[in-house]
Amino acid sequence: MSYASIDALQKTLSSTVFKDRKDQKKASGRALGTIVEIITFYTLRSWGFRNSLAIERPLPEYKNPDITHNVEYSIHPIIETIPTCIPKVKLPLSASKIRKALWDKEREKDDGGKSNQLLSSENILRNSCVIAETKAGDPHVAHLDSFTGDVATISVSLLHRHPFAIFECKRVGVEEGMKKGPQTIEKAKQGAYVARTVSSLQKVRLKGEELYGLIQPQTGPLICEPYDSLIEKIISSTTADLLRDFVLTVGVVSNHGNWFTSENHNKELKVLAQSYDWLLFLTDKGLSDFITELLLNPARDLEPAKKAFLASYTGDEGRNRFTKVQMDADADRVLVKYFSDHARRMENWFNIIDPKQKIPRRRTLGQLRNHLSALSRKNWKEIHKS
Repeated sequence: MSYASIDALQKTLSSTVFKDRKDQKKASGRALGTIVEIITFYTLRSWGFRNSLAIERPLPEYKNPDITHNVEYSIHPIIETIPTCIPKVKLPLSASKIRKALWDKEREKDDGGKSNQLLSSENILRNSCVIAETKAGDPHVAHLDSFTGDVATISVSLLHRHPFAIFECKRVGVEEGMKKGPQTIEKAKQGAYVARTVSSLQKVRLKGEELYGLIQPQTGPLICEPYDSLIEKIISSTTADLLRDFVLTVGVVSNHGNWFTSENHNKELKVLAQSYDWLLFLTDKGLSDFITELLLNPARDLEPAKKAFLASYTGDEGRNRFTKVQMDADADRVLVKYFSDHARRMENWFNIIDPKQKIPRRRTLGQLRNHLSALSRKNWKEIHKS
């Protein structure tokens, strides 16, 4: 079943999944926001960035490190990845158990340990689980490859603290039954501020309305060129000065109320489109397809994901097992397969939003993926040495 708008989908969730909740509309609205984050997370995993991903890490403003911003997803250079097998392990699979299997006592003293659990006794998986952090702030992030019997196979990646890309999710527009949405424009402005302040590549608008990029190498003159071509130059470059503090900023937006489309922009969308390097619009159809297949009419192989979702929205505290940070392990397994099997179809769930220009840009999701892949292949050890 397809829905004419997110309003219609939210009403359906309110009257079915959340019919026993006191505030059905609020519960369904929050769930929609979580699902946008889940779709973004598993899309990035299906693109091959699992070992590079961090969640809710603080990112300093460019040359203003006193101010940091937590970003939903950041993609980092991998300094090293250590696959390891831990036999005869009992749940919970904690960060301390992983560190004990990997390091001697001296190494653990050098890298401050965290108290996270990669896999809890309740079979809840922690995505991008930080087990330790170096004195410089580089996180060690653990990922569960398999857990069979009492044998855990994991991969631990040491990531450089400075990401080369960030992703943030926003629901913008007006909730059904309201005439205006005072909070959503403020959220859009907050996202726009972060997008404009974390990268060494600065945006400058000239008198003729052209958007230019400005970046300052360590030596030599300032570089000021049309923004799109300068981004392409940086991503294709091997020059440490251009890459070291560059962050590709990506926003993912979805509708909240039938106020706009990817072609008909409201104020929030215009603000975000002017600020992020890429702005992806998760269409109403894409969101409704996923929710229908996950919750309303799920295939048998998605039942573990549906059960995890429903268990998280009983109204009881401490039972959440369907978020970008914590995910039921069985649900994670079927979602990884689902996003892998439907990767081509899911690319059609997203539209690329560009600010209106005299010459419209014709960009695709494949180009964004290529940008991220190109950045991931840079020689970051040498870039951050210099």
